[in-house]
Amino acid sequence: MDEDGLEIVPLARLLSAYGGRDAARHRLIWAFDARLADIVRTTREPVIGQMRLTWWHEVLTDAAQAKGRGDPLVDAWRAAGMAAGKGCLAMIDGWEELIGPDAPDDTALRAFAERRGGGLFSALAGEPDDPSALLQNAGAVWALWDLSGHVTSGATADRAIMLARDYLPATKGLPWPGEWKAQKIALGLARRDILRDRAAPGSLTPGMYFHLVRIALFGR
Repeated sequence: MDEDGLEIVPLARLLSAYGGRDAARHRLIWAFDARLADIVRTTREPVIGQMRLTWWHEVLTDAAQAKGRGDPLVDAWRAAGMAAGKGCLAMIDGWEELIGPDAPDDTALRAFAERRGGGLFSALAGEPDDPSALLQNAGAVWALWDLSGHVTSGATADRAIMLARDYLPATKGLPWPGEWKAQKIALGLARRDILRDRAAPGSLTPGMYFHLVRIALFGR
């Protein structure tokens, strides 16, 4: 649990620190992503999982800000004046792609990557009106890499890494605004493993931490 009561993994906490003045907002978005991931991970009946994800959609779009009141994350989200942008709503749709009794096929994995990852990176960037293709593709790369370290199926992990390779070319040679530093670091971590056909670690490792600091200092 983070110092402000948010449940986010150590990697997300580190990346949030590179959000600059938006670090607190970044932590809220990562906590939101973690809550969606937990829904998918703990769902046994697809209909129930879809209902739980729909609840979050209703929370984010409730103009009266009544639904979900009392939930620590919801209360923190509203206290910070967070808006329900397209990126956050896309994240919900992306996670929904993984709910079901069968392993996700390539179509579902791509939809997950583009919605969860692209939505996440766009939300971290402040929900620009015209989402950048760089953010969308970088987010997709990161989401597939991250997924590869959290699935029990080796075949799904391998497919996720292979599909992530398809998005990598669209992230090369483009300028990264300074305020997107956290997303750039996340992409760099993912790229290293993907180019080696290696799934993501299940948790933060010393090697990953060293590489994160190196990207933050030198950009690679």
